[in-house]
Amino acid sequence: GPGLVIYHPKGALLRTILEDFEKKEHLKRGYQIVIGPQLLKQDLWKRSGHFENYRDKMYFTKVEDAEYGIKPMNCLAHMLIYKSQIRSYRDLPLRYFELGTVHRHEKSGELHGLLRVRGFTQDDAHILCRPDQLEAEIYAIIEFVDDVMKIFGFEYEMELSTRPEKSIGTDEDWEKATQALFNTLKNKNLPFEINEGDGAFYGPKIDVKLKDALNRRWQCATIQVDFAMPERFDLNYVGSDGEGHRPVMLHRVILGAMERFIGVLIEHYAGAFPVWLAPVQAILLTVTERHIPYAEKVYHQLIQKGIRAEKDLRNEKLGFKVREAQVQKIPYMLVIGDREEKENTVSPRKRSGETISSMGTEEFIRLVESDYPIL
Repeated sequence: GPGLVIYHPKGALLRTILEDFEKKEHLKRGYQIVIGPQLLKQDLWKRSGHFENYRDKMYFTKVEDAEYGIKPMNCLAHMLIYKSQIRSYRDLPLRYFELGTVHRHEKSGELHGLLRVRGFTQDDAHILCRPDQLEAEIYAIIEFVDDVMKIFGFEYEMELSTRPEKSIGTDEDWEKATQALFNTLKNKNLPFEINEGDGAFYGPKIDVKLKDALNRRWQCATIQVDFAMPERFDLNYVGSDGEGHRPVMLHRVILGAMERFIGVLIEHYAGAFPVWLAPVQAILLTVTERHIPYAEKVYHQLIQKGIRAEKDLRNEKLGFKVREAQVQKIPYMLVIGDREEKENTVSPRKRSGETISSMGTEEFIRLVESDYPIL
């Protein structure tokens, strides 16, 4: 249906590469991976304030006479996980991460390719922390965003979005939450603009807007401070004084909706993805049909070592195969001819047309692996 993405093999592989990258980087930063259900009882959405403030964007269904909402956000399940056991001040911060698929009812006129859809997957995390940990956690997220954006080659701008007309929570909590975001940005000398009235209904937020190769702005990362949801769901931790205290919750995404980020990436790189990100990293091009057995041998060596390879074994002229691979913007073309078979080597060509000296398969594997980002 409109706004619902179907991934073909290379698109699905690109998304999988991004998701694997995300999981690895979150685990390195002390996040715990969790998974929540698609359906949650309507009572929970009423308790959270989504039913009152976000109902127009939600889908609802009935199961055995019980009313359910299809999740537009991942936060409710994460709060239920937090609430499943007694928490101590020593346990905090707790960082829950989910690559969670959500659905939002966008008007058909607002839908736009991969950039505005109805069903999408977010790299969503919720951090439960003590009030004295809040600013350090906000800054750690900003550093995470900066590290990731550098890897993809994006410049970005930040906006501080304040309380909207429809909101939950007290004036005091909104002031504390907004001040925490403001202080973090100011104390770290980070440039930002104020975007009045564009916060989430449960809290103010920092929006990170990417600048792509055409200098267009796209919102991807966001950091939201929320005092209201912990109150509504009666979240507690036992403090050093032995008494119960209320944690603060941070909602945040780094890439945002995977669909939108992939759309922006395709435009940003004009399809010529970095080697580590390319769905196909290398393609083997045979000169004649008699080179097929050696090409098959090299192909299996590459895929066994995790190199994403394809093979073009057609009985076509080499120049034709090279041009076709360049149109597909595959980073490396490996020519397989008499010399390569005799010397047990491959002859790489970059998609730019630059040729590289012949090398063994293991050396080529190391060449590809050297392109992987280090954070």
